[in-house]
Amino acid sequence: MITGHGGNVQKLAHQLRCRVADITDMSCNLNPLGPPEGLEPFLNENISLIRSLPAADAKPMVEAFCRYHGLETKRVAAGNGTTWFIHTLPIALKTRHMLIMGPTYSDYKDACLLHGCDYSFCMASSDNGFEPDTARLSSLLSESGNNIDTVVLCNPNNPTGKLIQKPAILDLLERHPDLFFVIDESYLPFVDNADEVSLIRENRYANLVVLSSMSKIFCMPGLRTGYVCASPAVIDRFMIYYQPWSVNALAQAAVVHIFENNRIIDPFIEFTRNYIKTEKQLFMDMVEEYGHIELFDSYTYFLLARLTGSMTADEFCHIAGQKKILIRNCTNFDGLSHNYIRFSLKTRQENARLAALTGAVMETRAIA
Repeated sequence: MITGHGGNVQKLAHQLRCRVADITDMSCNLNPLGPPEGLEPFLNENISLIRSLPAADAKPMVEAFCRYHGLETKRVAAGNGTTWFIHTLPIALKTRHMLIMGPTYSDYKDACLLHGCDYSFCMASSDNGFEPDTARLSSLLSESGNNIDTVVLCNPNNPTGKLIQKPAILDLLERHPDLFFVIDESYLPFVDNADEVSLIRENRYANLVVLSSMSKIFCMPGLRTGYVCASPAVIDRFMIYYQPWSVNALAQAAVVHIFENNRIIDPFIEFTRNYIKTEKQLFMDMVEEYGHIELFDSYTYFLLARLTGSMTADEFCHIAGQKKILIRNCTNFDGLSHNYIRFSLKTRQENARLAALTGAVMETRAIA
């Protein structure tokens, strides 16, 4: 549930008796460049919107998203972050047994626990760098006797950063037309060929459900905005459980503002992708010089790492925390052990500071 998520920057600041602003939060998966230029001034200028009720069904958000992506509005619903849709999946899809491609984000499992449906995992292995095995997944789905009816893939995946290419997912959809496939594309905007990989424009498959988030790429998680894209029949099933006014007025206005300024937004996304590519490689080059730590390559700006010596994730995160750097301890991810951590990259200066700290910690442990 709530405890399955990442670091708590407020808690660490309280422990260290410092300001939250003094903490470098590298546990949270957000655009290291911050929000696009003009978004925060827009929010300040439109704060009076909180005096009125927003659209009950967030229709302006839906229409803006559909105009930008070239979609029919009947195939899209907007909600209070993708988390709302994740936790509504089991009841909207009438799920009996969900198969989750892991190791991955805990909320998929938590949604099953909330609604009392069964779940299991198809785990990727560290032996092949956590590359997802869709052939093995398909084989599991074909086994007689199982009652799996819903499959969840985070693409690219959190925390491994691995990506399944579009043809492999389409093959799964066609091989298993009686199963729902939920593809969480929350981190896809960070990928170079995102438009080629994304499935939001695929309208041939009645068994496809795609989740899309604005929180990560536009660094606005506090506004709580997200989308689900599916066939009109599936969207209707979600709307049965939709709560009126679930997206606040300021959030709806911000989303419309973003999509109406694509001449600013498109370069922002492209710049983000190039920035991440450069900074990630620099960070990996620095850290890979040290022993006792293994980095797994990623399509995103966060990197899963395995501590290969005697140090545990708890120990590393505690040491980093004392230096006012918050790191994601991955011990509570199903499929990962006590020696996995995740770095979410920030500025070059902050990344270099983390790399230097990592080197110092590993050198000390090697001497010990």
